[in-house]
Amino acid sequence: MAENWKLAALGGLGGAAIAVIIVLIMASTGSLPVSREASDARIHEYLMRNPTVLVDMSNKMQADQTAQEDSARQTAVNKIGLKAFFDPKLAFVTGPADAKTSVVEFFDYNCPYCRASLPAMKKFYAAHKKDTRFSFIEFPIKGQNSIIAARAAIAARKQHDKYLAFYFALMDEQELATPDLIFAVARKAGLDVEKLKQDMMDKSIDASIKAAHDLAVAAKIDGTPAFIINGRMREGAINDTILSKLAGEHS
Repeated sequence: MAENWKLAALGGLGGAAIAVIIVLIMASTGSLPVSREASDARIHEYLMRNPTVLVDMSNKMQADQTAQEDSARQTAVNKIGLKAFFDPKLAFVTGPADAKTSVVEFFDYNCPYCRASLPAMKKFYAAHKKDTRFSFIEFPIKGQNSIIAARAAIAARKQHDKYLAFYFALMDEQELATPDLIFAVARKAGLDVEKLKQDMMDKSIDASIKAAHDLAVAAKIDGTPAFIINGRMREGAINDTILSKLAGEHS
């Protein structure tokens, strides 16, 4: 699942508490197999005999909320149009401009779900770099280290042939992407680290990060990773099966 900016509105306890309230309302309206005049003791007895009611209700509420959010994101993406997600001012774009298949990824180098998606992305890119249009969008939401990592990656675009080597290598790390690790990985990926550090100071990088953030807000993206594959929006980690299925469904 995606790593969200905000705390979930319904945590386990919170969702259960709301479910209890709903149960009481349902009981009062006759929607439960207890009378409207049932005492608290009767309702309590019913719930004790049917404890899965609260679990089922909480799960249903969460599923409905997720479905509504997914629908809102897809509507937003459709309204924005795919072209906006392939803007080189905010993304590293590669692959044929007329490709029938397109893959957009919003990511954070310190996001565990982004890292979990790396094997599928790396494999798919290797197999389809000549027939798929890719857009890699740095979307740092996990603190200052993530912002530094994003700045380094955006600066690495100026050493065009090294960007993807850097992206794949840094995303493959298991440790927190701190400045020391970032520059060590950059060096291993073949980047000129001194040039990278100078390029990271460019104010255009601030504009790029802001543009990516604004686009994410417009698309109602609130977590990483977030993928748009052939126009289909999907938040959360992916694997080979999910990616291949989505990539095979041309819009």
